[in-house]
Amino acid sequence: MISRRKSLQWLTAVSAIAGLTALVAAPSANAQAFPTKPVRLVVPFPPGNASDVAARVLADKLAQRIGQPVIVENKAGAAGALGAEFVAKAAPDGHTLMITSLSPIVISPHIAKTLPYDALKDFVPVARVGYTGMILVVPTSFPVNTVPELIAYAKNNPGKLSYASVGAGTLSMLTMEVFKKSTQLDILHVPYKGSAQAMTDLIGGTIPLMFDGMTSSYSHVKAGKLKALAISAGKRSELAPEIPTLRDTGISSLLDVSVDGWTGIFAPTGTSPAVVAYLNQEINKVIEDADFKRRANAQSLDVYAPATPAQFQEYVRSEHTRWGNVIRPLKLESN
Repeated sequence: MISRRKSLQWLTAVSAIAGLTALVAAPSANAQAFPTKPVRLVVPFPPGNASDVAARVLADKLAQRIGQPVIVENKAGAAGALGAEFVAKAAPDGHTLMITSLSPIVISPHIAKTLPYDALKDFVPVARVGYTGMILVVPTSFPVNTVPELIAYAKNNPGKLSYASVGAGTLSMLTMEVFKKSTQLDILHVPYKGSAQAMTDLIGGTIPLMFDGMTSSYSHVKAGKLKALAISAGKRSELAPEIPTLRDTGISSLLDVSVDGWTGIFAPTGTSPAVVAYLNQEINKVIEDADFKRRANAQSLDVYAPATPAQFQEYVRSEHTRWGNVIRPLKLESN
C-alpha cells in the first residue's frame, strides 16, 4: 500500500511538472510558428517622414532576424488616420504592423472629432524604436543666445514675440505651447503649411522663434544659418551634444519639461502575446545593432534603449494623458 501511494505521488508530480513545462513552452511554440509569410510594416505617412526613415532602416535588419521579408508600405492620409485604420482592421496575426510617430496615437485622438480607430483599444504596443528632439531655433540676428536670455527678452518686450509652427496641433506647435505655459510667456502663434516655408522665414529673420524637428532644422544650425537655444528631449542628443536640454537651463519651471518626437511599432489588438513578445525581442536586438544605430543617426534619429511591450504600453498611456491635458485648453478640435 505504501509503495503504491508513493508511486501515485510520483506520477502526480511528474504530470504536474509536464503540464507546467507545456504551459511555459506554449508561447515559445506559438512564436516559433511566426512568421509564416512576409511582414508588412505600414507607415501612415508619406516617404521621408521620420517614421518612414525608421521603417526603412529597420526593415532589412529585422527581415534577417525573422527569416521573412519585411515590406515597408506607405499608407498616408488624414494625418495618419488612413494607415492606422488599415492596421487596426488587419488580421491580428503579427504579419501586419504599424510604425508611426506619436501623432496618430496620442495627439490626433484629442483633436479629431471622430477617428476610424481607438488609439488605446485597437493597437498593442510592440516596441519603441527612436525619437527626434525638437530644437528651439532662432535667427542668427536675434539678440539672444540662451533660454534665460530669451525669457528675459520676452518679458521686457511683452506681446512682441511670435513663433512659427508647421500647423495647429502639430508637435512643433504643441512643444512651444508647453514651453509657453511653463515659462508664462506671451508669444503669438503663426502657423505655416510646412517646415520649408517656416525655415525660410526663420532664417531670414521674418519670424524669431520655432521648435522644429532635428531632421529639418539641425542642418541649418550646423551651417550657421540658425542658432539653437535648447532641445526639448529628456536628455542631450547624441547627434547634437552641444545643444543643452531645457532642463540644463536650470530654470525651475523647465526642469521636468521634455518632449520626444517618438516612433514606435504597434500590432492590431488580438495579436498573440507570444508573437508580440517575439517581435519585441527581435526588434530590440535590431535597435541595439551598431550598424542600425549608425544608419538611424545618419537620418537624425536617436535610438531608444530596449523596452518591453508592457513598458512601451505604460509610456503610450502616459503620453496620451499628457497630450490630452496640453491640447484641451487650446481648443484645437477639428472635423
